[in-house]
Amino acid sequence: MKSRLPVPPTKNSLLHVSRQARFLEQGQTMLEKKRDLLTRLVYDRLGQYRQLRAQTVAELAEAYRWLGIVHMRMGGQMLRQAAVGLKPAVSIKILARSSVGVEYPSVTVEPLPLQPVGLMWTDPSFDEARLRLQRLTLTLARLGEAENALWRLLAASRKTRMRVNALKHNIIPRYRATVHYIRAMLEEDERNTLFQVKRLAERS
Repeated sequence: MKSRLPVPPTKNSLLHVSRQARFLEQGQTMLEKKRDLLTRLVYDRLGQYRQLRAQTVAELAEAYRWLGIVHMRMGGQMLRQAAVGLKPAVSIKILARSSVGVEYPSVTVEPLPLQPVGLMWTDPSFDEARLRLQRLTLTLARLGEAENALWRLLAASRKTRMRVNALKHNIIPRYRATVHYIRAMLEEDERNTLFQVKRLAERS
């Protein structure tokens, strides 16, 4: 990659490139602040994600334990018949949310009253299993939001870090080298002009 920009060594080019270099330096500063903020958000979300994941594993094991008990006491066919026509046990709303320019779905989940079922051929463990599965659904919804937000924040953090590195180690150094080159060429032209003027003055 070339170390300088392909521009003529003129005063107009010097002003233009210097202005762009200052603008890029300001952009680098802003991106570094965004990178640091995204990093903090990622660590915050990571802690929340780990906590929800551990909670999900525990609730999943408990829900399946009770589901196994119900299946053993009621049988598969009776369990399917009792579950027919049951209304949803949770209410879920998904809205778009933005944080530091990163959009991700925000999940609002609320438990609903469990629909009563007939007492014939049912077992008390059936209601307990439904309650456990309802709690598991609430936790899974929150885990889904946390995981989705975490991955999107991570992707934005990586992209911002790559842009900062490109500005810091590639683009801005090229602009600075170009400014240095143009100034050196203009100073050389000025010295040549002064030398020629001096020689003409000596001859006259």
